[in-house]
Amino acid sequence: MTYCVGLKLDAGLVLLSDTRTNAGLDNIASYRKTFFFETPGERVIAIMTAGSLSVTQTTIARLEEAAEDADDANSVLNAPSMLRVASIIGETLARTRREIVEQHRDLSQQASASMIVAGQRRGGDMRMFLIYPEGNFIEATEDTPFLQIGEHKYGKPILDRVVRRDTSLADAQKAVLLSMDSTLRSNLSVGMPLDLSVIKRDACAISLKRRIEEGDPDFMKMSAAWSAALRDSFTRIEV
Repeated sequence: MTYCVGLKLDAGLVLLSDTRTNAGLDNIASYRKTFFFETPGERVIAIMTAGSLSVTQTTIARLEEAAEDADDANSVLNAPSMLRVASIIGETLARTRREIVEQHRDLSQQASASMIVAGQRRGGDMRMFLIYPEGNFIEATEDTPFLQIGEHKYGKPILDRVVRRDTSLADAQKAVLLSMDSTLRSNLSVGMPLDLSVIKRDACAISLKRRIEEGDPDFMKMSAAWSAALRDSFTRIEV
């Protein structure tokens, strides 16, 4: 399984994904779950994936193949809006899923995947969507400025409490990392390394891309400080 979270704020987008994939207790591997399609200064599109690797990898490969053709109408780099980008990705995901399910129908194999798509094109609005396995999608709004896929339940409480549309990018990075830290502690199907990305509003380019490895001192320090703060707050509360 995996955990991916995206924040859409006044100042920009903050995205975080883990890399763990497991097919049983003794078969654990790491695969990148965050992918970018970028024409710097013109548009930037980020995709985070969760679910069946056969579905997500084939979907991304098809999107990359279309993007290599400068005249392909189904290229996300040619789409006239982020809404059309979401539609292209949703259609590709749904078609890929149907094909894989059909190929393995005799094995009763379930193949499902979801994606978070976020980005901006020059002159357009910054937008973020959650795309379901069937290809339909919902959009992050001012009232709900974050989206999650995968093992999201452990990391949701802190986002509900601290994230607002006017949250700074620095605080937003802290929020998603603490959200991931809570998930790492409670679910063994989520694991390091982590991929953290920031896209500033109107930059139309990746502003920050950081790989956080196991044992990263800054992440460990933040995790320890968060645990200490929670314990201290707990002991101070009277009932």
